[in-house]
Amino acid sequence: MNKGQSCGMSKSWEATLRKTQAAAKKRAHSIFGSMSVAHANDDFPDDGSQEDGSSHSGSEHAVSTEPTHVEKFLPNGDYYMGQWFENCPHGHGKYLWIDGCMYVGEWFRGQSIGKGRFSWPSGAIYEGEFKSGYMDGKGTYTGPNGEMYRGFWVMNMKHGHGSMHYETGDCYEGEWRHGLQEGQGRYEWCNGNQYIGEWRNGMVNGPGIMVWANGNYFEGNWLDGLPKGEGMFKWPDGSYYEGNWSNDPKEMSGTFHPASGSEGEVSTWDPQDLYKEILNECRVCPIEKISVYPSQKKLAAWRSQKNTEPKIRPGRMSVDSRINPSGGLWDNDASLAHEINQRLSIGGRDVDLEVLNLENYAPKINAPGTPGRPLKIPKAGKKPGEIITKGHKNYELMLNLQLGIRHAVGRPAPQINLDLKPSAFDPKEKVWTRFPPEGSKHTPPHNTCEFKWKDYCPLVFRALRKLFKVDAADYMLSICGNEALRELSSPGKSGSFFYLSSDDRYMIKTIKKAEAKVFIRMLSAYYNHVRAFENTLVTKFFGLHCVKLTGTIQKKVRFIIMGNLMCTEYTIHRRFDLKGSSLGRSTDKPEEELDASTTLKDLDLNFIFRLQKSWFQELCRQVDKDCELLEQERIMDYSMLVGIHFREASKAGDLIPSGSRTPVGYDDPESEQGLSAMDQLPVDAAWWASIKLGINMPARVERAIRIMDGESQGMEPTGEFYDVIMFFGIIDILQDYDISKKLEHAYKSMQYDATSISAVDPKLYSKRFRDFIFKIFVEDD
Repeated sequence: MNKGQSCGMSKSWEATLRKTQAAAKKRAHSIFGSMSVAHANDDFPDDGSQEDGSSHSGSEHAVSTEPTHVEKFLPNGDYYMGQWFENCPHGHGKYLWIDGCMYVGEWFRGQSIGKGRFSWPSGAIYEGEFKSGYMDGKGTYTGPNGEMYRGFWVMNMKHGHGSMHYETGDCYEGEWRHGLQEGQGRYEWCNGNQYIGEWRNGMVNGPGIMVWANGNYFEGNWLDGLPKGEGMFKWPDGSYYEGNWSNDPKEMSGTFHPASGSEGEVSTWDPQDLYKEILNECRVCPIEKISVYPSQKKLAAWRSQKNTEPKIRPGRMSVDSRINPSGGLWDNDASLAHEINQRLSIGGRDVDLEVLNLENYAPKINAPGTPGRPLKIPKAGKKPGEIITKGHKNYELMLNLQLGIRHAVGRPAPQINLDLKPSAFDPKEKVWTRFPPEGSKHTPPHNTCEFKWKDYCPLVFRALRKLFKVDAADYMLSICGNEALRELSSPGKSGSFFYLSSDDRYMIKTIKKAEAKVFIRMLSAYYNHVRAFENTLVTKFFGLHCVKLTGTIQKKVRFIIMGNLMCTEYTIHRRFDLKGSSLGRSTDKPEEELDASTTLKDLDLNFIFRLQKSWFQELCRQVDKDCELLEQERIMDYSMLVGIHFREASKAGDLIPSGSRTPVGYDDPESEQGLSAMDQLPVDAAWWASIKLGINMPARVERAIRIMDGESQGMEPTGEFYDVIMFFGIIDILQDYDISKKLEHAYKSMQYDATSISAVDPKLYSKRFRDFIFKIFVEDD
């Protein structure tokens, strides 16, 4: 390239740069008003001297330790004015995006944290508390059409107590959960009608009272916005209709009671008219969908230079510090300025570093308190289990199991009622079915040896599947479809074998006769517990069966079907099995052999799990309730299984702490990225609705190091945090404190500290388990 061409390109580049800055400045002035702006040369004197005239070399350059006030016009048209520290907004500041969204408020290391105000181009405004970029805490949202919510938020969702005024004139005041009305609440329509009572998933559900403006009212049970079950409708004159209500006239039954002294005209009233009246006059307004959440807004994308290497490009950071591989970074830090000089000369003119794209710079940052080397994403393990194919020793057993489940679940049955009779839990309540190879009147022909199939308490497990919202067809397809089951490579300590369905949704475990007896004994208490506590952490069970092989073998195999806690589209990077005991509670694998499929134990734990306040309180309540059940049933040796998915990592595999600067150097968009698309939290309501206690839970973990506290071990937090998605639940709940466990306790107590062993009395086990869980799970402040 000759000198003339080079000069022409430089002038063209400078002209484009000036236009971009001028446009950004014009937009900023139109919103914030006119203000003085320091010239580029005021920030970086040409001769390298400071304002007082002193000079220094790059190596002696002093780095500011206090936030400074800046005004930045960004190349993509965004604008920021406010306090700035360590290369990102820190303190009070205003950020205006090119699409018209604006945040004014407190910042902490590039995240909106504290009190602030976020406005949308539509005219919608949120004013209140922020946390890690999310609307979180107490705040008020005013929609573009005048609707307004005032109350508490958790991660962009209405959660806690709050009041909502709709554009129609309706209003609701009460409890919210994950963006929908749930709990006790009062809804008043603009026509004067009102409902006071229970809500679930944004609908009237449970006991409540509906009062009409004309004086009529209904008091009773509701389901999905309509009366269902026992209830009474009353007129102002004192007459009333009482009975069992249903939208289906065939299920409707009740009695009309006239007012004293007169039957009145309402005696001919049809109860089904009430449903028409509710559907026509008492519709609950839908919740407005927010087009883009503050946590989704990206900060300062940099333009790429056309003459830079195309395969190297920086990451991009959102307000909540998520990485977007398609964007850029904030300004590069001061240390880089001294490595390549504070300014670059292009076409004879000096240009600020903040408008250059320094693409190959990837600073190595260790978060404060990092104990040793940085954490890395655990290497991926192979898909667990061996596919059971023809020739496998358990191939025929798998076929028998699939035939039996298909028969048990698929046979016609009356509509199940969740209010089961005590006889349904009777241990004698079981069904034997013979499966000859040639088939029978009730069973299909098959290519395996003859076997007998036993269903334990079939009505109870049918009700449990309904309670857990398991569709019968999907259930059979997962376990009995064309895909084979997978057998896990090694049995557990108990000698049980585990099988996984092809879609990983269900786990099948072989159990001993004693365990089957324990489960049948506690089945009634278990059923009532999971029915009463929707967020229970105990394992979900879907069936208890037995296969008896006939002929010379005469072998009985009992097995139980349960939900797989780790069935998710996210990669589980770390998993822990935690009991609260210490004897033998560490993995026997060397560190270099650990991968994402390795299950670590108590002494391997190096994290403290931090949950948002409402979730932590719910966890405490639920662990107490679940442990009460297990203690009552004399169960011990259970554990908390915890799975962690880290949301942020560099391409090199280093985990990125929360709030740290985003590393750069991602590949071209067509190549594989350092993080999958699942690492970006979805914003659709369905995903947020899927979050439950122990399932799909956004949280943070704090890295910790183990220390000796006298004779016991403790964990010391390091202040190094990571954004994660968590899965956890209580597993292995079928071991009672029988004679073998009592003998184990007596024997080991003579050799070791009695408090360190797993085999202890259920009451002591429950207390120790709870104490341990409440140490490693804490409220995120």
